[in-house]
Amino acid sequence: MHVFIVIVGLLASILLIGVILLQSPKSGSGLTGGISGLGTVQTLGVRRTGDFLSKMTAILAGVVMLICFIAEFTLPGRTARSAPESILQQSAPALPAAPASAPAPINTVPSAPVLPQLPAK
Repeated sequence: MHVFIVIVGLLASILLIGVILLQSPKSGSGLTGGISGLGTVQTLGVRRTGDFLSKMTAILAGVVMLICFIAEFTLPGRTARSAPESILQQSAPALPAAPASAPAPINTVPSAPVLPQLPAK
């Protein structure tokens, strides 16, 4: 299933590249200028060709994004419970076991305030 989705994604991305290259730039020249000499101006017209290519660009871009998102979740061997460990996690030493009884906390606050002593006369 994953291989099929990747192949469809590759085909959609190649089509997207072709549609983008066929669009005419703002300067008026481009690959659509060469196509207009082949007789496509009579059937579609230059204006309608640009509209069609713009719509196809948006549709194919959405399809490529959707297929990439779906392909991530169909990756074989991927489970939700087992996350891959990094190199740092693999080479870290094991933590020592916690002691059975925790020591009593040390009281850091004195019970009576300590006053500074005055110098003797």
